[in-house]
Amino acid sequence: MSVEVVISDFGGVLTSPLVESFASVQDDTGVPMEELGKAMARIEAEDGAHPLFELETGRIAEVDFLAKLADALEPAIGHRPEMHRFAEIYFEALNPNPEMIALMRELKHSGYRMAMLTNNVREWEPRWRSMLPVDEIFELVVDSAFVGMRKPDAEIFELTLERLGGVSPASCLFVDDIEANVEAARALGMQAVHFRHQEQAITEIREALANGLS
Repeated sequence: MSVEVVISDFGGVLTSPLVESFASVQDDTGVPMEELGKAMARIEAEDGAHPLFELETGRIAEVDFLAKLADALEPAIGHRPEMHRFAEIYFEALNPNPEMIALMRELKHSGYRMAMLTNNVREWEPRWRSMLPVDEIFELVVDSAFVGMRKPDAEIFELTLERLGGVSPASCLFVDDIEANVEAARALGMQAVHFRHQEQAITEIREALANGLS
């Protein structure tokens, strides 16, 4: 079946790699990424839910997430880290990806329906929307923090298809930088491209669209 809809992730696809933003947080706070990961694992063990997943589904507020993180980090690093500037530092290091944005705009003008499917943070919406011509390119945005579900859960993909008017999974091309999300999309019958780097992803997207039209 030919592709009718292109569904893109936000962070790491339409932006610079997310690892660069996390590295910036590490440099500014002095908290190693490994310790952040361990702290979130300790919170998950205590609360029975991963704090990042809770944040990305809107079940906890950003301020509560950061407080939990600081509490969990304090005994490990010997002091209570200052986490209140997390979003500011993160977004200072996050930049638009002009080549991918240009491709998405081109596909829109070529007649493809365009959607964005992002795992994100409710409080961050004004920050990330101001980075991109979101409403110019995408007819639909599904943000995990506002719908209470997140990738790679099948439900958020199904919701996206429903909000697109019940389109067939086979008519969709999904692009994401997280392999688990790509695998989840494929399991539902979507075509998918795993964004590893710029040239590879753009080539594979164009090939997928060309093959779908042949």
